Amino acid sequence: MGLFSKIKNAFSKDKEAEKYDKGLTKTRREFATEISNLSRKYRNIDEDYFEELENILIMADIGVNTVMKFVDKLRTRVKEEKIKDTDTLKEIIVDELLIMYVDSGILDSKIKYSEKGPTVILFIGVNGVGKTTSIGKIASKMKKEGKRVLLVAGDTFRAGAIEQINKWGEKIDVPVVSTSSKDPSATVYDGINLALKEGYDAVLVDTAGRLQNKVNLMNELGKINNVIKKLIPDAPHETMLVIDATTGQNGIAQAKAFNEVTNVTGIILTKLDGTAKGGIVLAIREEVNIPVKFVGLGEREEDLEPFDIEKYIYGLFKDL
Repeated sequence: MGLFSKIKNAFSKDKEAEKYDKGLTKTRREFATEISNLSRKYRNIDEDYFEELENILIMADIGVNTVMKFVDKLRTRVKEEKIKDTDTLKEIIVDELLIMYVDSGILDSKIKYSEKGPTVILFIGVNGVGKTTSIGKIASKMKKEGKRVLLVAGDTFRAGAIEQINKWGEKIDVPVVSTSSKDPSATVYDGINLALKEGYDAVLVDTAGRLQNKVNLMNELGKINNVIKKLIPDAPHETMLVIDATTGQNGIAQAKAFNEVTNVTGIILTKLDGTAKGGIVLAIREEVNIPVKFVGLGEREEDLEPFDIEKYIYGLFKDL
């Protein structure tokens, strides 16, 4: 029994996997259906088969370089194991996609909490990706787990950003630190200072979403990081990059650009339910080597889910 068959058996009656099932419907309709059709179209595995498979994988936003490496690996397996049947290869394709994700390690999708003092999480990303909403949803999850959470309105650049995070604070009954200062590092200092004095468990820091001028962004994030480290030397404990899954390969470009500017430790992939190109998860893993920590599988507060590769593979291919 292959890896995928085991995953199917494990999650077919798992209620937690249902969110991935529903959230990945658009991608599954396009991606898994195309792979099934390919198996029906070709009786023999030949170069035409591999060319069409490459196109299907690229259309799912897995990324050209990743796809080329992946299909070359499949060609080798087909040759070495003398695989003739396209139905057999269909299962191997899914197994190999899972192996591709887990092969290089870095699988922990959990937040790294500090063992002493407050855990500081910096949220970065361009405007419009759902950064502030993700902060609110994660703060809500933490609060439900019994943690004392503080939000910091560090985006002093975008009009309405402070008002938006304040609304989230009111909605989930979590305090927000903001100042009239245009200097985000001053706001961050006040927030971390308060968290230390009053014994908060977690501090979630919003930041401005500029990427057009990398020098300014680098200087700003550098300043914020320095302020945090003066108060808590091993912080920030996480730097989460928020990406909109519907932007496809543009999201990969954002991940590469932000990773040049600061040490990104995890990715939050919003609106995964709104795209037919859910293969971006695999592209992120292969091209930028940063773990996806949360995925947005719907609009409700509880639909921002900790990422689970097995549930993702199940949601993507359960109809195969």
